[in-house]
Amino acid sequence: MEYWVNIILLFFMYAFAGWCIEVVLKYIQYHRFINRGFLTGPVCPIYGCGAALITVVIGNLTSVESGLIMTFTLSFIICGVVEYLTSLVLEKIFHARWWDYSQKPMNLQGRVWIGNLLLFGLGGVAIIHILNPVIYKILGAIAFNVREVLGAVLLMIFAADFVISYFVLKLVKVGIDSSEADNTEEINREVRQLLTNKSYFYKRFADAYPEVVYRTERVQERIAAIKAESERIRREAEERFEAQKEKVAASLEPVYMIRAELIGKQNELIAMLYDEGQANEDMKKLKAEIDRQKERLENHVFVKNPYGKRS
Repeated sequence: MEYWVNIILLFFMYAFAGWCIEVVLKYIQYHRFINRGFLTGPVCPIYGCGAALITVVIGNLTSVESGLIMTFTLSFIICGVVEYLTSLVLEKIFHARWWDYSQKPMNLQGRVWIGNLLLFGLGGVAIIHILNPVIYKILGAIAFNVREVLGAVLLMIFAADFVISYFVLKLVKVGIDSSEADNTEEINREVRQLLTNKSYFYKRFADAYPEVVYRTERVQERIAAIKAESERIRREAEERFEAQKEKVAASLEPVYMIRAELIGKQNELIAMLYDEGQANEDMKKLKAEIDRQKERLENHVFVKNPYGKRS
């Protein structure tokens, strides 16, 4: 019993420490205080959950508990899984992506990335080999019944805060699902407007996640439909182009080139069919007339038309 009471208190200590880290980081980014986290109180459960899991798992591996490499590796994996699953579950339930590492190197679906995982590993080493021994000494100096009451009170406050926050997030989901917008930016504006018109709890959530990305089935379907329509238009354009290519090429070819090619083919045909020895007088006269007309054509002075082409 005492073991789990201590784990509960560890959870809240590290959840509070995580909240402090988030507040500092956002203050540096936005130059103002932002109450981070899903809960109204000063805790970020994901930090407390990761730290508690690391403590429980590594604490039960007494043979390797003192190994820094094992601690780093397990912390790397455990916290990575916690962050990934938290992102996935929240997105599935509330149709929103609370953080996105898609632009970061070596990320997994934008939910986790190598930079955070390395920090998780180092944080786990600090928790197991530096912080936990000090915390356990402090907790050991406090009477068990006091720790038990403190843990119970914190759990009740946490539960109440969780219920309130859950209903706030449900309102967000309703706003997302009822939105007629076709992109996440418009949905974001609508939801923020919806939240800022409500009580403090709703305003706090809108302020806590200014970079949240809302995702709905409508938006996803709209994006897929646009891609499909763009692909259909591209294919039809290619088919029309192929069908008209020969006609377009023929219409752009100069007339004098067509005429010259035609005359050349006629000459070839005449040479193949005409035999001077077997030709009668009419054929010879026709041949002579054709030769005369060809000579006229070759000696003809072509005059440029107003558009700069030969007629």
